[in-house]
Amino acid sequence: MALTKKQTKQLRAMANQLKPLVYIGKNDLSESAIRQADETIEKRELIKGQVQDGSGMDAREAAERLADALGADVVQVIGNRFILFRVSKRDDVEHIRLVRE
Repeated sequence: MALTKKQTKQLRAMANQLKPLVYIGKNDLSESAIRQADETIEKRELIKGQVQDGSGMDAREAAERLADALGADVVQVIGNRFILFRVSKRDDVEHIRLVRE
């Protein structure tokens, strides 16, 4: 699902107050990191991640590889942090209502 500019702007504003929940460390994108990110994004739909010192990846590379593995969209990458979005399939989650153009 490709996000429009308005939807990206909306999601960036929503993620502004979020704290990073997914950390990419020296093991880069291990199976456990991908599994943790999948569970987190399924519960929240919008997550912020951070690439820590010692990782062999930069934030853009980590965001794109993680987004590919999760079937998510990269919303933004700034410095060592990134934001991902994916619509949850769960019914017990408060879904984010994206603006329509």
